[in-house]
Amino acid sequence: MLIQREYHYSEICSALDRSPIVAILGPRQVGKTTLAREIATRFDAGYTHFDLEDPDDLSRLSEPKLALGRLTGLVVIDEIQLRPDLFPLLRVLVDRPHPPARFLILGSASPQLLRQSSESLAGRIVYHELDGFSLDEVKESEKLWLRGGFPPSFLAPDDSASFQWRRDFIRTFLERDIPQLGIRIPAATLHRFWSMVAHYHGQIWNGNELARAFGMSHTTVRHYLDILIGALVVRQLLPWHENLGKRQVKAPKIYLADSGLLHALLKIQDHEDLERHPKVGASWEGFVLHEIRRLYRAEPEECFFWATHGGAELDLLIMRGQKRFGFEIKRTTSPRLTPSMISSLESLKLDRLVVIHAGDHEFPLADGIEAVPFARMKELLRFHG
Repeated sequence: MLIQREYHYSEICSALDRSPIVAILGPRQVGKTTLAREIATRFDAGYTHFDLEDPDDLSRLSEPKLALGRLTGLVVIDEIQLRPDLFPLLRVLVDRPHPPARFLILGSASPQLLRQSSESLAGRIVYHELDGFSLDEVKESEKLWLRGGFPPSFLAPDDSASFQWRRDFIRTFLERDIPQLGIRIPAATLHRFWSMVAHYHGQIWNGNELARAFGMSHTTVRHYLDILIGALVVRQLLPWHENLGKRQVKAPKIYLADSGLLHALLKIQDHEDLERHPKVGASWEGFVLHEIRRLYRAEPEECFFWATHGGAELDLLIMRGQKRFGFEIKRTTSPRLTPSMISSLESLKLDRLVVIHAGDHEFPLADGIEAVPFARMKELLRFHG
């Protein structure tokens, strides 16, 4: 079953039109190779594909300048993190007068973990992050929430097979993918840490508390967190703070990037398990928050949360130009106006505050504050920023 990923397709094609090198970044098995092959077919001059996990392709690149320098059309290099030494060569190739090829490189880590890419290719590369399926692409919200967006997990024949795929993915990720990035931490140690982070999903990062629970220094647990963020399986939402005359929270919030991986780490296998689990609210918050960001096409640097030590908070703040849009996420069918909502609206001078809820109806809560059902979120959130 082929799911059309039209937004990602058009964004990457547009990037290739204006840049000699485009990087698609995302965890393994998220669909990078499938999308790259689909994009490659639009090139009249043809394309060449290298998979750096294939010994035959590695052999073809034994003399990389000779192998790559004579190619035309689109050159796709898969799992680029295995050969960071190629980045300086790519700079040389695209700096030639009238270069005959463009490069689409696929990586399973952030630019920070890809080491040489940022320095070698500055001004020559566009990054595009590919995550799992979104509601725009698959429509089935409950299934997407439980299983997450990895194609093999979402498309599995049943919940049991999906859960087993995710458990296998976690093991392979820790035992193979992380060491391939040059990181030497025992898989069992990082698995234990990742599982602990899952229990902190949706909470403000407290390195000292986690360090005590883990029996390590706060600098070590922060290093482990940075690894998972760099490997694109954990996200941090930065705090917004300004001069408001209030003590504001300045530590980030932590979310697992995929709800299906969160549930696998929490040993949640089906919807019955999920509804009974104490993290169900935090799980739904992270899932909805991610869908809002995708719906608004919001970049990470546009997204924040806000909280004061006095108790006022806002789950998501999207800053775009001079516009400020706030979002509260409530897993209830009948959200009510709270002092925190009023404080957020007034203190942050929001253009709009939307409360996303689990019910069926849209209704105003106050002037500038409206309740919008998650099921109709795409229809009702009109963003003209």
